[in-house]
Amino acid sequence: MAAPHTLPDLAPPGAVDPGTRPGTPPRRRTGRLPAPGRVLGHTVLAVAAAALLLPFFWMVSSSLKTDNAVFSVPVSWFPDSPRWANYVEIWRVSDLLGWLGNTVFLSVVVTALQLLTGSFAAYGFAKTRFPGRNLLFVLYIGTIAVPWQAYMIPQFILMSEVGLTNTPWAIVALQAFGAFGVFLMRQYYATIPDELCEAARVDGLSEYGIYFRIMLPLSVPALASLALLTFVTTWNDYLGPLIYLRDPDLWTIQLGLKSFVSQYNAEHALIMTGSVLSVLPVAVVFLLGQRYFVEGIATSGVKG
Repeated sequence: MAAPHTLPDLAPPGAVDPGTRPGTPPRRRTGRLPAPGRVLGHTVLAVAAAALLLPFFWMVSSSLKTDNAVFSVPVSWFPDSPRWANYVEIWRVSDLLGWLGNTVFLSVVVTALQLLTGSFAAYGFAKTRFPGRNLLFVLYIGTIAVPWQAYMIPQFILMSEVGLTNTPWAIVALQAFGAFGVFLMRQYYATIPDELCEAARVDGLSEYGIYFRIMLPLSVPALASLALLTFVTTWNDYLGPLIYLRDPDLWTIQLGLKSFVSQYNAEHALIMTGSVLSVLPVAVVFLLGQRYFVEGIATSGVKG
């Protein structure tokens, strides 16, 4: 007589699989791509990064060549004998020190003012209540869509009337306020719980105290992001200084390099040397603040 068929024992809920070690947590599915997908993604990113960095590498390499070797065919990516004397010669034949000093002054002052004005205005839009707050915020942010070229002539007339043309203070006055900075900081402040501000008000802390003692220390990543973006924008600005700074002693690095190119249009190696020196401070600032920059950008849009 055949033996009756028996069903396998079903493990009760919560039982441990005998093939697994006791205490081992169950495996969970992760959102990571499989290994081939990760390799392909990293390869694409590496190729894109190399394509973006290739012009800068060529610029640095050309700054160490002679003039005839800069545009040699085929392209020589590495100089046969590095010409470090170019980095000494550029200081002798141009007012590079004065241009860099003027640019550093404008970039630092404008960045400091935008951090103060942008963060303070953002605190008002994010953590205080007043009639028409949302409408005023939308109208203010809407100014980002208006190109500067549409109102630069009225601005120039205004600066002329108050006597700020041909002074660095015209650039400072025009760029001390920025709608983008207010938007960025306001989005970051929205991620900070309102209960912190309410508790501080209950304890008797003023709005200024809440702003300086609570909001600013908690918003270091967003402040670093805004500082980096503002510094780079001011450093690379060409049209503003071109309009307002007519005295050569007030020229920034962008105006100085343009005049240097016009005067030494055949000195290609020196032109590349000046370009490297103009980019170097921005690269150093970005490398020092890239961690805060990425964190601030990533968290500024978490909550609307």
